[in-house]
Amino acid sequence: AYQVMQHLGLSQTEMAEQFAKWNNEELDSFLIEITRDILKYKDGKGFLLERIRDTAGQKGTGKWTAIAALQYGVPVTLIGEAVFSRCLSALKDERVHASRHLKGPSVKPKVENLQKFLSHIKHALYCAKIVSYAQGFMLMREAARENKWNLNYGGIALMWRGGCIIRSVFLGNIKDAYSRNPALSNLLLDDFFKKAIDAGQDSWRQVVAHAFLWGVPVPALSTALAFYDGYRTE
Repeated sequence: AYQVMQHLGLSQTEMAEQFAKWNNEELDSFLIEITRDILKYKDGKGFLLERIRDTAGQKGTGKWTAIAALQYGVPVTLIGEAVFSRCLSALKDERVHASRHLKGPSVKPKVENLQKFLSHIKHALYCAKIVSYAQGFMLMREAARENKWNLNYGGIALMWRGGCIIRSVFLGNIKDAYSRNPALSNLLLDDFFKKAIDAGQDSWRQVVAHAFLWGVPVPALSTALAFYDGYRTE
């Protein structure tokens, strides 16, 4: 979302305003909140984010989850893509060299209605977020089946809401889904989340399609969409 908005010419302040707006809507969460705060943070030299090197390390939790997904045979594609994106970001010197030799699309990112497209980005984030949680619960379900665990999935969602980095209002909707149907096979099949995807998927596709045409990497949004389309295929 950040890179798409950046390529559309939004300033740090304008992006912070969007995240602040989204944090009062469906995307209300700790990660959206701190993204807003980081985007608008300034010191004596200006915006701090603009001076942070775009490389990332990892503590290992994403890698462990991806390894577990492979071991259990569960397509947890978003976390896997997030880990690989961190690995790619760490290749800073190679990326700088490649940027001088590898060409992308010549078309300049542009939309007719910026506010409408920003709404598309919000819906794309929300849909991808739903898929990410759905994949996480798929992994837990398979691990529970193989290890003969009796997991309280609704209770797990509420536990995360208590102080985890992924805490969000959205977790209450997950608790409700498992309260309605403790045997729910996938969050995507719950009526609440199914309606949310139905409402947002056109926007989701617009953002991914435009990003591809502009040459802007959106690995999480695109892999989430690929999973969704694969999962709904007979």
